[in-house]
Amino acid sequence: MHFGKFVFAQIVEFIPQYEFEKCVKRYNGDYHARSLNSYNHLLQLIFGQITACTSLRDICLCLKVHQNNLYHLGIRQSVNQSSLSRANEKRDYRIFQDFGYHLINEVRPLYQAEKVSQLELENTIFALDSTSISVSINLAAWAAGKYNRGAIKMHTLLDLRGSIPTFIHISDGAWHDSNMLDILNFEPNAIYTMDKAYVDLASLNAMNSVNAYFVTRARSIMRYRVIENRECWESGIISDELVLMTGYKSSRLYPNPLRVVKYYDADSGEYLTFISNNMDISALDVANIYRNRWQIEVFFKWIKQNMTVKHIWGYSENAVRVHLWVAIISYLLMAKIKATLSTSYSVTEVSCILGVSVFAKDSIRDLLADNTKSTIENQNVKEPELF
Repeated sequence: MHFGKFVFAQIVEFIPQYEFEKCVKRYNGDYHARSLNSYNHLLQLIFGQITACTSLRDICLCLKVHQNNLYHLGIRQSVNQSSLSRANEKRDYRIFQDFGYHLINEVRPLYQAEKVSQLELENTIFALDSTSISVSINLAAWAAGKYNRGAIKMHTLLDLRGSIPTFIHISDGAWHDSNMLDILNFEPNAIYTMDKAYVDLASLNAMNSVNAYFVTRARSIMRYRVIENRECWESGIISDELVLMTGYKSSRLYPNPLRVVKYYDADSGEYLTFISNNMDISALDVANIYRNRWQIEVFFKWIKQNMTVKHIWGYSENAVRVHLWVAIISYLLMAKIKATLSTSYSVTEVSCILGVSVFAKDSIRDLLADNTKSTIENQNVKEPELF
C-alpha cells in the first residue's frame, strides 16, 4: 500500500510538463519513439542528476531495482543502458535547451528581490565566465582543447540575484572566452562583470553603445591618457580616473572615455586596477561588483560537485549538450523548489536533502522546513581570495 508520494514524485510536480511537451513537438522529439519518449527520458536523466549517478548504467540499475515503484516515482517505464544512450545520441538537444530557457524565465523573477552582497544598486548585475570539462580527445574528437587534449567549455552568464544562469553556450575547449561577447544580446542599464579574458575593446564598445555597463580588470599593457581625476575618499580606493586610450588600434576600437579605478585589497595585499564605462556609481561599488564575480566560480564548483558533469554520459556533441542542459534543468528545479517553499536552506542544501530522500514519502515542505539559519551561513569558514 502506498500512503503519500515519494519525494522524487513531488519534485516532478515542479516540472511544467505542458511546456516541455511544446518543446518536444517543436523538434518532433517523439518521432518513432517506442520504449522511451522524451518526457520519460528527461525524468530518468533528472533522477540521475539528483541522485548523483555517475553513469547511465547506474541510472538504469537503480530504476530496475525499484521497478515496482516506478509508477509512484512518476517514471512510466525503465529502459536498458543502450536505449538511454541511444536517446542521448539521437534526440535533439534543443528540446532540453529550449526547456532550460523556459525554466530560466520562470525561476529568475522568483529571485529578483534578492540583494547582491555589499551593493545597493537597482541594476541587473551579471557575471560572465566559463568552466572547462576535460574529456578524452579520442572519444570526443569534436571537442578539441589546448595542447592536443579534449575539453568542453560551458560559457555562462549568471544573474547575481539568486545565482541563476540566464544564458548558456557550450563549445569545444579551443573557443576563446571573448567570443561570447559577440553572441550576447546586452541588456540596457545592466552591469556585466568578467575577468581579463573578456577584454575585447571592440566588443566593450558595442556594449557601451547600447547603454550596458561593464566592470573588468585592466590588462597590464593598456596605454591611456588621464583626462580627469575624480575625488576618491572610500577605504581601499587609491585613485579614480577618466582616461582615453592612446594606442593606435585601441583608440579606434574604443574611442570613448573609460573609467579606471585603482584599488588596494587589504586581505590579499594586492593592488588591482579595474576598468568600467559606468561613471555614476562609486569607485568602491566598482570594486565590489568585481568582488561579486566570485559567485559564478561558486556556481561552477557547485554544478561540478553536486550535479553529475564530471562523468559525461556520452561523447557525441548531441549527447554532451543533452547532459549539460539536464544538469542546468536540475539546478533550476532545486532553485524553483527553494523559492516556492521559501526555505532558509541554500540551493546546495536543498539538493543534498532531496537527493538522499528520493525514495522517502515525507512531504518535501516538511523536509525543507527550518527556522534556523542555513548551516553554511553558520560555519566560520574563511572565503578564498576573491581577486
